[in-house]
Amino acid sequence: MLDNFSKFILKVVQYSLLLLLGVLSPQITFSQDNFTDDVRGNTGVRIAFYNVENLFDIENDPLKRDDEFTEKGDKHWDDRKYRTKLQQISKVAASVGGWEALELVAFCELENRGVLEDLLSSTPLKEANYKIVHFESPDRRGIDVGFIYLEEKIQVIYSEAIPIVFPWDDKYKTRDILYARLVILEVDTFDFYVNHWPSRWGGQLETENARMHVAKTLLAHRNSLESPQKMIAVGDFNDAPTDKSIKDVFKAELDTNKKADYYNLMHPHIDKQGTNKYQGGWSIIDQFIVSESLFNSKNGLQIKNKSANIFNADFLLEPDPKYEGMQLNRTYLGMRYKGGYSDHLPIYLDLVK
Repeated sequence: MLDNFSKFILKVVQYSLLLLLGVLSPQITFSQDNFTDDVRGNTGVRIAFYNVENLFDIENDPLKRDDEFTEKGDKHWDDRKYRTKLQQISKVAASVGGWEALELVAFCELENRGVLEDLLSSTPLKEANYKIVHFESPDRRGIDVGFIYLEEKIQVIYSEAIPIVFPWDDKYKTRDILYARLVILEVDTFDFYVNHWPSRWGGQLETENARMHVAKTLLAHRNSLESPQKMIAVGDFNDAPTDKSIKDVFKAELDTNKKADYYNLMHPHIDKQGTNKYQGGWSIIDQFIVSESLFNSKNGLQIKNKSANIFNADFLLEPDPKYEGMQLNRTYLGMRYKGGYSDHLPIYLDLVK
């Protein structure tokens, strides 16, 4: 029988082999200065979030608006394209993890639990033995949030979907918030939230109230907990850190010198390249928000450098022919299939002892 240390070394060797065998291209380079691919072992974990942009299977679900992503749909979505998308997501997850498997990856724009099961059974991620947390959401397009995690480092002791009910329109459906209570490295307990707030489709100001309401729902759940723990809220908020839903409703502070209940870890990236580009402008709509108890933690796990990072490896970007600089290397550009990755960049943070 292998002891825990031997099992850990075996995992590192297995995952390193995956990288060498071609999950990662040898031409991959990284634009960010602070990316490290060190082995974390039992001293830390890396948590990532990735909006994978329309990860649909090829089946037509009559209860969802998924017709576009079927073989007969407008995008002619077929098994080859679907399998390529899964491999691309696997490549991103392996890249963000470095020489060790990512301990937790949260996703949004998943059609169902099945796409996560396919991701973990048909790509090199199957070697990492991930577990899944997912709930079916009432979103009108049928897209959900979910996450995968390594059970040897993270225990999920409770999880639930937090429904979003809009008092002004009970027919308006959006993604639930996923809540889980985690024990990480047998050291610390966390309240973990995965978010995908309503989009700006129809106009930012016209849809602002919807995102503000979801912010209130998230805050109300947090405040309802009998024994709140260190908190991490992550997701695609469809608002920037300075917009009302984040700054005024949830009160996630960007100025880390100010006293606050919550801090937005994207503070180093303000006025720099963001996570999403729209009509030539970059924005940071994918964010990590943490509780003061975690941000200023002196005991248990702490946030490395007290900030989160944007993973902007070169293979996720390409020259922007219309606007200056770079743009996202997407699966589709309009109706044209490109076989890229997503219209968002992943983000991640490190928790260390």
